[in-house]
Amino acid sequence: MFRHVLNRVTEDVLFMVLLVTLVPLWWLTPEPTWALHELVDWRTVGALAGLMILSRGLEVSGYLTIAGHWLLQRMHGERGLAVCLIVFAALLSAVITNDVALFIVVPLTLALRRVAEIPVGRLVIFEALAVNAGSALSPIGNPQNLFLWQTSGMGFLEFTMMMAPLTLALIGLLIAAVPLAFPRQQISMSAIAVDSVRDRKLFYLSLMLYLPFLLLADMGQAMAGVVMLILLFVIYRRHLLWGVDWLLLAVFALMFVNMNLLAGLPVVRELADQLLQLPGQTLSAAVLTSQAMSNVPAAIFLAAFTDEWRALAWGVTVGGFGLAIGSLANLIALRLARQPGLWREFHYWSVPMLLAGWLIALFFGGV
Repeated sequence: MFRHVLNRVTEDVLFMVLLVTLVPLWWLTPEPTWALHELVDWRTVGALAGLMILSRGLEVSGYLTIAGHWLLQRMHGERGLAVCLIVFAALLSAVITNDVALFIVVPLTLALRRVAEIPVGRLVIFEALAVNAGSALSPIGNPQNLFLWQTSGMGFLEFTMMMAPLTLALIGLLIAAVPLAFPRQQISMSAIAVDSVRDRKLFYLSLMLYLPFLLLADMGQAMAGVVMLILLFVIYRRHLLWGVDWLLLAVFALMFVNMNLLAGLPVVRELADQLLQLPGQTLSAAVLTSQAMSNVPAAIFLAAFTDEWRALAWGVTVGGFGLAIGSLANLIALRLARQPGLWREFHYWSVPMLLAGWLIALFFGGV
């Protein structure tokens, strides 16, 4: 229930902001068009819709929660627990998207307060940073990757290989920071009850449908795949579709419209050209733009000015660190934790991660 309320509040605000800014952006455009739907990349929206349905199926099945509990109950030291959660969150986000991974890992972490004295808030911070890093690995890990994968025309494996060096470096950087953030001490943890309903059939069905859907998306047929998924789940698990975050799709579609209108303004085009001339060019422009408007709209916006897909993808990945606004996943994690002072502590760790990640990206990217 809290997840639904949190999502709704966050996305309602984003939706209203995008809707309110749509009119002035359209009015300021030199050659405004009424065909705003043509500004939306429907292949990306379709791919996101399908992945949201399948991710929802895996989540509702209860087996991801069970897996998380199994991992947590086998950790006995704070550092080991932190590394375990970082790796678990990173790997999970690469498969079921970063925000869904957070809604599984963060509640599990918060539940540890009942059985052990550990720095739960700091663990949540590292989990937020971990899903930003881990979700970058695959084209389906986050919305910006999904958009860039569809727009660039790359194959699934090609995109993954392009992102692998940066992802591994960022996860390694997070693990290297664990000794600085968590003391070397043992924790005693009693068994945690698993309050999850298991639906084995739903779990296997959702898992088996991933590969066929990804193949369709890779062939540019994501919308056809979504239609088939919706028809299947209407027959098999109609209630599951009601739990899909359809408002997020509307927000994402509006982002396309607003960012493309924004990119058409002469003054904005001049600003984008200046950003692309900075040291690091597209990569640095993506990092900085993400700090101002978050990394999803930054990817959509800058794609109108450059086709350097690796630099853009790496830049918006690193841009998810730094300020909390850099990634929606950061805001979700901090809101879920609900701890006083956590926003300040988040930036204590995220800003150095931004700077270190930026340098790593510049070095490995050969810029």
